Amino acid sequence: MMQVYRTKKDTEPAVIETVDTPGEGTWVRMTSPTETELVRMAETCQVPLDFLKAALDEEERPRIDSEDNVVLIVLDVPMITDNEGIKTLSTLPLGIIINGTMVVTVCSRVSPILDDFMAGKVRHFHTAKKTRFLFQIFHRNASSYLHHLRQIERTISRIEVELHRSMKNEELFQMMELEKSLIYFSTSLKSNEAVLERILRTKPLKMYDDDAEFLEDVIIENKQAMEMSQIYLHILNGMTQAFATIISNNLNIVMKFLASITIIIAIPTMIASFYGMNVEGGGPLSQSPLGFELIFGISFMVSALLGLFMWRKKFF
Repeated sequence: MMQVYRTKKDTEPAVIETVDTPGEGTWVRMTSPTETELVRMAETCQVPLDFLKAALDEEERPRIDSEDNVVLIVLDVPMITDNEGIKTLSTLPLGIIINGTMVVTVCSRVSPILDDFMAGKVRHFHTAKKTRFLFQIFHRNASSYLHHLRQIERTISRIEVELHRSMKNEELFQMMELEKSLIYFSTSLKSNEAVLERILRTKPLKMYDDDAEFLEDVIIENKQAMEMSQIYLHILNGMTQAFATIISNNLNIVMKFLASITIIIAIPTMIASFYGMNVEGGGPLSQSPLGFELIFGISFMVSALLGLFMWRKKFF
């Protein structure tokens, strides 16, 4: 799908209108485009076709490239993926192409970050200000990472409370999913930071002083998100190891308790087995009228003394 937008002048928040064809100061938003749309866009706007296809590869890493005064920036954006009814956090590449007249964004899925621009949530947004538009996308992207990281923090706290009550496989599986999401976030944020640093260092696009200051703010925001993802990842790793140790320790306690009970029960069984043998003359107390009661009492006393001994020694 391909849509072309332009912001009206002197409006705050920005009012976006749809136009028929790409032109000066427009924003072309391509979401899961077809091969025909890609070829037509490449021919109409003089954009290299491989630039348009770059972000459609889910394995594409954040980078910056330029060719014939056309600049390509690929960054990773957070996405919520529904996998068999289970919602998980991952990242997808978003391609931003800037030529002399317009901005083109390409993504394989609908990006909530770009939806914020459509909803008028971004201040001082104008499609004609291409460099500022690029930096605003980076800023919204870093803010989106921070938002998802705060949600992850709340989920970790909830899982910790649940694990204190009862340790179920469901909570452990959720911890595994969160850990995977944090690894994706940490890797993507680090790659995005490299792209931001290169833009600040090489200045492939025309930048005013305000743009340079805004880019530095974006880099700080991205660093904050990266540090938060590292902190939560360490916390989650520590929780996983701690609860794995607790589960193992609980298993050892249960096994020791069962072994102690087995030993205590084995005493009456052993004594009963001796007197249950079909041998001539029987054994002590076998001819006594109170033989059964005496044997039962001796067995009970021996088991009770053994149980008391094990309890004092903290076997269970």
